[in-house]
Amino acid sequence: MVEYRDVLCPFCGCVCDDIVVEVEDGKITKVKGACAMGKSKIMGHHRMEKPAIREDGALKECSYEEAIRKAAEILASARRPLLYGWSSTVCEAVRLGVELAIEIGAIIDNTASVCHGPSVLAIQDVGLPSCTLGQIKNRADLVIYWGSNPVFAHANHMKRYSYLAKGFFLPGGRKDKKMVVVDVRETKSAKMADLFIRVHPTKDYLVFSALRAILRGHEDVVPEEVGGVPKKDLLSLAEMVKNAKFVITFFGMGVTHSGARHNNVVNAIEFTRAAHLHTKSTIMPMRGHYNVNGFNQICTWLLGYPFAVDLSQGYPWYNPGETGAVDALVRKECDAALIIASDPASHFPADAVKHLAKIPVIQIDPYANPTTEFADVVIPSAICGVEAEGSVYRMDNVPLRLRKIIDSKFMTDEEIIRRILEEVRAIKAKEGE
Repeated sequence: MVEYRDVLCPFCGCVCDDIVVEVEDGKITKVKGACAMGKSKIMGHHRMEKPAIREDGALKECSYEEAIRKAAEILASARRPLLYGWSSTVCEAVRLGVELAIEIGAIIDNTASVCHGPSVLAIQDVGLPSCTLGQIKNRADLVIYWGSNPVFAHANHMKRYSYLAKGFFLPGGRKDKKMVVVDVRETKSAKMADLFIRVHPTKDYLVFSALRAILRGHEDVVPEEVGGVPKKDLLSLAEMVKNAKFVITFFGMGVTHSGARHNNVVNAIEFTRAAHLHTKSTIMPMRGHYNVNGFNQICTWLLGYPFAVDLSQGYPWYNPGETGAVDALVRKECDAALIIASDPASHFPADAVKHLAKIPVIQIDPYANPTTEFADVVIPSAICGVEAEGSVYRMDNVPLRLRKIIDSKFMTDEEIIRRILEEVRAIKAKEGE
């Protein structure tokens, strides 16, 4: 038995780096320190065993070479291809994905367009007064979770980085800290909070504005109730902010997908800046997949824009709401799609999924999911951080390196995309002769 320590977890944006993995006879037998979802991911479950191509309505097993060649033929012949997903794979695969998108003039997009895309737009507008999760662990004595339920979505977040973590300047852990939860319902996270504020759905913008007014000394203009929240609760929260030494606001999809969307996030950032009049205050989006940040970083480096980039004209065109994956599918523009490390069939609107099911779809993923049900080419891949190494970006934009723990018969995402890119270039070169 071999024990690997300080293993990184390839599940959510926490990318916990204190996992212990035991390996015996080339198989993982025990995982310590991970949450239930992270443990399941590392242990592996219900894998797709072999590549397959759909023939006569049914998927038939084939070799990697045949699947890659078929995928390349589909993409090379497409006039309006879509490359979507990327948030649960490594940066090295993303880089090659951008090269492939340039080669075939595709739309390239990641899961941010249906989750924290509004956060990215807001940050482009007004910046982000943020910090690292390490600073939060060691310094933040007031933790605010707004529109987020970390007990379920980021199970180790409180223990590793915030309310329950013992920090250098906060050795008592939760004894030295206070936690506030703002949400539309009383979640399990809210039950743990020192103060729970229930806001009416879609009214987050108003509540942020009221808090900004109070922190700037204009509480007299705030009515007795704002967005379903009594003024006394708003004053209590403002007082907690003023008395804290270091405030962190974590916001989730309850903010990004509520009413004003990216303007909610702009107002949340301005609330953080208003808190700076009294204390140190920072803010951070609760990013979901373990490398959703990484795609936004790599795409920005290479194309100048973070997601939803259209390369059909030979240059990057960025206009979320027009150039996103859902937008193009709903308009029935795309005639082929490569889906990697995601499951749009489970998360996209019905109209987008209906069109996706009508066009040739290539799926690259370790696991079968609803998208597999209509995919025309299915290519199983190695699990990043378990069977393949690579670079990722944690939710606080800190780059980390995933390790390879065990060998695998599966090809890595990076190698699959590289091989598809080579095949596409070979097809185009042959057509140009």
